[in-house]
Amino acid sequence: MADNTTFQAAAYTAQGTARDAVPLPTALFDGTINMPVMHQAVKAYLANQRQGNASTKIRKYVTGGNQKPWKQKGTGRARQGSTRAPHWVGGGTVFGPLPRSYAQYVPRQVRALARKSALNARAREDAIVVIDRFDYDAPKTQRLQSLVERLGVADQKVLILTDGAKPNVFLSGRNLPTVHVMPYGDVSTYHILWSDVVLIEAGAIGQTLEPVEERSEERGEGRTAASAKAKSATTSKKAAPAKKAAAKKTTAKAAKKSTATAKKSAKRAPAKSAAKKKKGK
Repeated sequence: MADNTTFQAAAYTAQGTARDAVPLPTALFDGTINMPVMHQAVKAYLANQRQGNASTKIRKYVTGGNQKPWKQKGTGRARQGSTRAPHWVGGGTVFGPLPRSYAQYVPRQVRALARKSALNARAREDAIVVIDRFDYDAPKTQRLQSLVERLGVADQKVLILTDGAKPNVFLSGRNLPTVHVMPYGDVSTYHILWSDVVLIEAGAIGQTLEPVEERSEERGEGRTAASAKAKSATTSKKAAPAKKAAAKKTTAKAAKKSTATAKKSAKRAPAKSAAKKKKGK
């Protein structure tokens, strides 16, 4: 199924600032959606992930059972030749699984058609977003997480396709469970259909977007933090005189209490001396 519709994709900067919509290349996004081919590609991808390590032993590979359990005749029991026969407990397995390959081969043109169909399916759902450029100097998970949150897709499965291999971007999204980062040339039909939103770097689809002024939330947070610090400093300056006055009041009260106790002790001392003189007489 194909049509001549042209798709427009929303464009953003690497920090989440909105840009003008970008037309997607018509050679790739021409509306083609081939369901049987996508099914074949996804089935082959999942089959190729299997290791095929399941293994069992037939009776000749099971340890033991070399001696006949009992004699052939005269016991009244059925004749047995080995304790490793398939009907014995601990015996061999008949027609059990053995190591094998589950690999399925899909022709290159069929895989390309399936990948093209998956991208067109996401374009029909408006689930493709173009990012002008991923230029990370160092891995930073918070930076990629903030981009996903600003785009409003934090609760969805996000596939990020970079223009070539970019280890810093990959390491930034490795710790995010709903984000998968890979080069655009390595993407498969399975990864596109797994995701809910596909973020494509502009250079990967042949688009060149000029840089625009960033309006990041981090700067706003920095300003709010600075204003909060300034407010706390002003409040502390205003509260300093009040603290000094309170300290003076406490020292004055302490001085009054000390003078009162000294007077009481001075009055008690003459009374005690007079009592002693009377006893001496």
